[in-house]
Amino acid sequence: MDPLLAVKIGCLAGLLVVPLLCGLIPSQVQWFQINMARGKHRRILSFIGCFAAGVFLGACIMHMVADALGDIKTEIEKRQQQGALVPNQNSTSDGDDSEGYPFGELIISFGFFLVFFIESVVLSCCPRAVHSHSDAEAHDDHKGVPESHSSFRAFVLFLSLSFHSVFEGLAIGVQKEDTGAIQLCLAVLIHKAIVAFSLALKLIQSGTKARWRLLYLVVFALMSPVGIAIGIGVSLSNGDGSGLAQAVLEGVAAGTFLYVTFLEILPYELRSHESPLVKFSFIGFGFFVMALVAIWA
Repeated sequence: MDPLLAVKIGCLAGLLVVPLLCGLIPSQVQWFQINMARGKHRRILSFIGCFAAGVFLGACIMHMVADALGDIKTEIEKRQQQGALVPNQNSTSDGDDSEGYPFGELIISFGFFLVFFIESVVLSCCPRAVHSHSDAEAHDDHKGVPESHSSFRAFVLFLSLSFHSVFEGLAIGVQKEDTGAIQLCLAVLIHKAIVAFSLALKLIQSGTKARWRLLYLVVFALMSPVGIAIGIGVSLSNGDGSGLAQAVLEGVAAGTFLYVTFLEILPYELRSHESPLVKFSFIGFGFFVMALVAIWA
């Protein structure tokens, strides 16, 4: 077997097993069930939730949005050079950073408004499908607990992360050297393990049923290996793939993730009754971890 192919298959196996295990820890261990926690236990889980929120904020800004903007810009420049797109005549000729219309930002915004529109339609047709409220007595018993995440938004979160995972795996699958594939795999592995743990926490907070949580986590763990398999196929066939379509999909996924991060995850954590400075510290630490991973990923 080709050594490079063997390395990629090893990466595929690692990116399947490790994130799945990291996701199953909070999903299956009763200690992480925040609805059953009290006192110090609840505060610790709240701080872990703030760390997870920081992880998602970092994944959103430092990974998904940055990757999408870079890939869209690269693909548009390719097509401008090939004459497939007419270069913007209004851009300055001095070679500055102003290079015409911000297509990347537009595509990301489309993803944001797409989820906004779908959620608005769902909310109009079935209000309880979007916001999961406790009944009056339960709310009185748990006054320190912010209302749970929307099941719909939890699904959108899972979907956008899964899309992004496919593209991460694709980047590993098309590598042409062993060292490059291993380095990128290690960075993605750390990133995805942290995100899988955080995703499981958010699924628990959203009230997602155990069997659906398990299904989401298994599918999420499978996405990077699927991307690696596609990348291996592309590299073996010497094809370029549909780069622009991939970049557009990644941009839409980044926009959906942006919506869930800023309108659901952060507000949920900030509504808790813990110290604002402590919450800021844990959110900032989660963001810092993802910013650090971005050096290699």
